[in-house]
Amino acid sequence: MGKRNTARRLAVQALYQADLSNEPIERALENVVEGEDYIPETSSFATQLAKSAWDKRDETDSIITKMAIDWPLDRIGKVDRAILRLSLSEIAIGETPLSVIINEAVELAKKYSSPEAAKFINGILGAYVRKI
Repeated sequence: MGKRNTARRLAVQALYQADLSNEPIERALENVVEGEDYIPETSSFATQLAKSAWDKRDETDSIITKMAIDWPLDRIGKVDRAILRLSLSEIAIGETPLSVIINEAVELAKKYSSPEAAKFINGILGAYVRKI
């Protein structure tokens, strides 16, 4: 598994944990990397992504709400919401190709949520990318 792929997985886990437990994102990041030996680039990228997504969650939640017609934010699963927050935040950073971000989001959804969630996330991100 690549450094960035692993970093995205860690960032999603931290976002999910922070959302679920209402703890600071820094503590959630500590929890997900605790006891593991990740290379510095992976840990650094995971931290950058998670903090950015957490700081921009009001903005990304607004985008999710607009794009997910008939799906209130509180009805979207926390894992799916974490993946969407991460992806939309990474799109805003603008350093990674959009197709990579969307593909990684879909793969995370397939692994940690469901095939239906993967389709939902792909639809939301695809519609957003077409809009911008």
